[in-house]
Amino acid sequence: MSTVSGRRKRLSAALAWTLLVAIAPFVCPARADEVSVSVDEARIMKLPDRVATIVIGNPLIADAALQGGGILVLTGKGFGSTNLLALDRAGKVIKDTTIQVVGPGSRDLVVVYKGMERESYSCAPECERRLTLGDSPAYFGTILSQAGSRTSGGGGSAPAAR
Repeated sequence: MSTVSGRRKRLSAALAWTLLVAIAPFVCPARADEVSVSVDEARIMKLPDRVATIVIGNPLIADAALQGGGILVLTGKGFGSTNLLALDRAGKVIKDTTIQVVGPGSRDLVVVYKGMERESYSCAPECERRLTLGDSPAYFGTILSQAGSRTSGGGGSAPAAR
């Protein structure tokens, strides 16, 4: 009787392991792809043509624009990690990707600390102020204001030449 009982236990254990292995892929979430992009830079991704909608988990970290032909333009906005979901017209998730936004990797970046204040410069070959997340608010605000004035045309027109 104990031989039959021992066989049943082994058979039950083998059946349990087989069942566990068979259902594990459906129970455990699949690892999402991971894409890395530098802050203030763009990257092109190719998505399946049937993608109708994209969703960014945290738009303060990354932004995305879907173009024709499944082309996605991904832009790093702030440091950190978020996710991107690509959905078809029926709302089914086609792609789940982790977006990792990292700091600027350029070799010309120079960071200067003045006590608790931080300033960033792009030095190639001469150093110029650089707008970088993490810089001191006053420094960052000054550069942002100057860039905004320049972009909007400087707020006025130049005097006419005589």
